Amino acid sequence: MKKFVIFKNPYKDNEGEITKKVVDTLKEYGAEVTMFDEYEGEFSEDVVTIVLGGDGTILTAIRDTGFMKGPVIGVNLGKLGFLTEVEPTSIEKALKNLIDDDFTVEKRLLLEGRVGNEDYVRALNDVVLTRNGGLRIVGFNISVNGQELSDYLADGVIIATPTGSTGYNLSAGGPIASPASDLMILTPICPHSLNHRSIILSCKDEIRIDIPSSKDGRNQEMELSFDGSNNRIVRTGDSIYIRCSDSKVSFAKIGKDSFLEILNKKMSEK
Repeated sequence: MKKFVIFKNPYKDNEGEITKKVVDTLKEYGAEVTMFDEYEGEFSEDVVTIVLGGDGTILTAIRDTGFMKGPVIGVNLGKLGFLTEVEPTSIEKALKNLIDDDFTVEKRLLLEGRVGNEDYVRALNDVVLTRNGGLRIVGFNISVNGQELSDYLADGVIIATPTGSTGYNLSAGGPIASPASDLMILTPICPHSLNHRSIILSCKDEIRIDIPSSKDGRNQEMELSFDGSNNRIVRTGDSIYIRCSDSKVSFAKIGKDSFLEILNKKMSEK
């Protein structure tokens, strides 16, 4: 018997109609279905997590399930929905595919970052360092594998995965990468220089970001976040280390459209 856990965004399905449709349909096929807040088991490889919401809900689900080992699939109740696979109009067909094992699994890269000697925190989309309040630009030094890359004056910096390349990275002018790629994208946020552009780095690389004093000698304070959460304040003297994780997240893929076909459709939506 297949096991399904339903993770819903109550603000996207406030009447519960779509949730009920998903649960009832799966039960008709004889599947075991549990809502996330009632599930007490492990998110092992035999558990499929169905997320009802948008891209933000998928990021929350992945984090709250402890980066599940089984596949995750999203029903798009948001806007663009780059991470979601299923549109509300095709729910029944998608559920039948899941029941029949008629889907492929796409492994997505994770980042992990830490401050100093603290524990690593993982992220599917990006690790972001930004100024903490006010309009003052911030300065930071970036090195890769121990070699100095650049000193930046900017509003911040984004380290994105290929999955996260269509998120904040894209809004900041960074490139889009195929989600199956193994790479990191370093994109400065509003750099105060014309020659600072995004840089593509290998998953064999480790990025180090050091926070120095400002040019006038004052201590700097910035905010560090992982997929928009786990926010913490970092200051002058702190060093942040970012690399690719050995772990990956599995996405269930039902449609036959290629990444470029999906990208074309999403970018054409208004």
